[in-house]
Amino acid sequence: MRVGLTGGVASGKSTVSSILRELGAVVIDADQLAREVVARGTPGLERVVDAFGPEILTPEGDMDRAAVGAIVFADEAKRKVLESIVHPLVFERIIELEAAAGAEDLVVHDIPLLAESGRADTFDAVIVVDAPTEVQVERMLRDRGWTLEDAESRIAAQASRDDRRAIATYVIDNTGTLDDLRRRVTEVVEELRPAATR
Repeated sequence: MRVGLTGGVASGKSTVSSILRELGAVVIDADQLAREVVARGTPGLERVVDAFGPEILTPEGDMDRAAVGAIVFADEAKRKVLESIVHPLVFERIIELEAAAGAEDLVVHDIPLLAESGRADTFDAVIVVDAPTEVQVERMLRDRGWTLEDAESRIAAQASRDDRRAIATYVIDNTGTLDDLRRRVTEVVEELRPAATR
C-alpha cells in the first residue's frame, strides 16, 4: 500500500509523519533522502563538487546547503544541473526502500509539494494534513521566528488548501491537541491497514 503524505508549511505534517512511524508505517522522506545522497563521502557529493566547485564545501567537507541554494535559486540552469544529480539518486533510494518493505507494510511517502507535482494519482491513497491559514501563520511566527511577510509569502508559494484537499483520500485536521492528532492518525492507519493486506 503506497500512500502519499502532504500538507502546507507549518500544518504539522512532520508530526504526523512521526506518529505514522510510531504506528509501524515505513515512512520515506524525499527531503531527508535528498540530504543523504549528497552527504560527506558520497558519490553524489563528489558529482556536486565536480559541477559547482570545491567552494560549495564547508571546512568539514559537507555540502554548504546555503551556498548551493544561493547559486541554484539565482540560476535556473544551475538548479537543473543540481536536480539532474540529486533526483535520480533519490529515486534509486526510494526504489530500494520500497523493495525492502514487506508486502503488508504501509509505505508512506512524505512529499511536501505533492499537490504541486501532479503525482497524487500515483499513490493508492493520499493523506493531507490540514490547518487554517491563520493557524499556519501563527505557528511560523511563534515556532520558527519568521516575519509575517516571510510566512505569508511561503504560504502563497504553495498550493492552496483547496488544491491540497482536492487530492486527499483522508484529511487530517491539525487544529486540536496532540492527542486529537494521534487519535485521527491512528484511525486513518486502521482504515489503510486492511487495504495493505489485500
